[in-house]
Amino acid sequence: MADHSKETLKRIITTLAVKNEEVQNFVFVLKQTLKNVEGNSERALADLEAEYSSLYAILDEMKEDMITKIKQERASKTYELQNQLTVCTKALESSEELLEFANQTLDTANSDGISQAAKQIKDSVTMAPAFRLSLKAKASDNMSHLMVDFSQEQKILRSLKFLPVPSIPEIDASECLVADNCVTIVWKMPEDDGKIDHYVLEYRKTNYEGPPRLKEEHPWMVKEGIKEQEFTLSGLKFDTKFINFRVKACNKAVAGEFSEPITLETSAFNFNLDAATAHQNLKVEDHSVEWDASGGKVQEIKVRGKENRSRTASPANSPARSIIHSPKRMPSGRSSRDRFTAESYTVLGDTLIDGGQHYWEVTFERDSKAFIVGVAYRTLGKFDQLGKTNASWCLHLNNWLQVSFTAKHNNKAKVLDISVPERIGVYCNYSEGHLSFYNAKTKQLIHSFRTKFTQPILPAFMLPETDRGVSKSKNVLVIVPEAY
Repeated sequence: MADHSKETLKRIITTLAVKNEEVQNFVFVLKQTLKNVEGNSERALADLEAEYSSLYAILDEMKEDMITKIKQERASKTYELQNQLTVCTKALESSEELLEFANQTLDTANSDGISQAAKQIKDSVTMAPAFRLSLKAKASDNMSHLMVDFSQEQKILRSLKFLPVPSIPEIDASECLVADNCVTIVWKMPEDDGKIDHYVLEYRKTNYEGPPRLKEEHPWMVKEGIKEQEFTLSGLKFDTKFINFRVKACNKAVAGEFSEPITLETSAFNFNLDAATAHQNLKVEDHSVEWDASGGKVQEIKVRGKENRSRTASPANSPARSIIHSPKRMPSGRSSRDRFTAESYTVLGDTLIDGGQHYWEVTFERDSKAFIVGVAYRTLGKFDQLGKTNASWCLHLNNWLQVSFTAKHNNKAKVLDISVPERIGVYCNYSEGHLSFYNAKTKQLIHSFRTKFTQPILPAFMLPETDRGVSKSKNVLVIVPEAY
């Protein structure tokens, strides 16, 4: 009875702890929302002040331009009218003098004097300036540049309202695409008033399926200023199971709410090199392997230490995945007695491939004298060299005395009449039995094996002794089925 009560109490405590965490998260959201309200209101006030200042500036500029034009027209008309007034005044003075002379002549009694004066007056009148003047003003008193009517604009200004908050976008999961180290996100607006200025896309890597969690080790990454209703993220490193996405619309004034987030599966992962399988003269660090002439017990101690660390840290490793299903991580590795030895300077990957399509790339230092890259069964003997048994398939570069570039399997070699690329891509379709090697930069096919895999395979690498410590191979496993 006591045990039952104790179990019941534990369940109650667990439920209460979960609810407590939910409330804590909600309190955090409320505090963040309050902080955002304050910040957004201040920004809205500043934006409003800026908009009105911009409007005032435009009106002031228009006003100054109109004032200048009115003053220029006034000056032009004043000049024309004053000139015309001066000419008319002079003509009037001349006409009045002639009229006075005519009146004086009429008072003369001498008929001969009258005839002579009449002829003179007649000639003067004919030539008088007043008779040659146009009695029409050269400029009107109307100001042609004062044709302004802001009645319509006033109505528009009085009807101004705040821009509405944009609607929430809807991400179309069926149109989204994850391929070739890229993700294309497509969304649509349920209500589009044509005033959307741009979109903001946020994404976050995760190993959890379903809705995003509040607490996540990976932060949200932001892409701003997106003008179209789709966006492609390129050059991604698919080192988690999934990626969360959400998007919001923004107009000139305000941003809308984020869309319902979606979680897209990323069909890729990084495999690691299994240091426990490495020959004692190979130094393995992260995704690189190089010749280490020290070898011996020192190297043995290092590898054993890594074995122990890998055992304790293995739960933290990101689980590997493929297109068909999840490949299987090897156990903690081959024991030290099974590590490669003698002239088999080999190291294997830590992820079994037993289905699906896989792609990874290998780079090497340009002064490397020799290296081998390929795949092998896990049962490959510790004395076996890659390509010399039916348990491995590989490309072999030997640049020690003269360049030799060959494809090897079951101790049969085919000379490859092609220059050695800077980066080699390895594509494996396990189910179909295809193993192909490519120039990773140009996508040119180097060589293909057709076989039927009877066991799970592992990425395999070998640095022959001729390399003398100058060779280094790095690899990253990325599944890109669409690439070929």
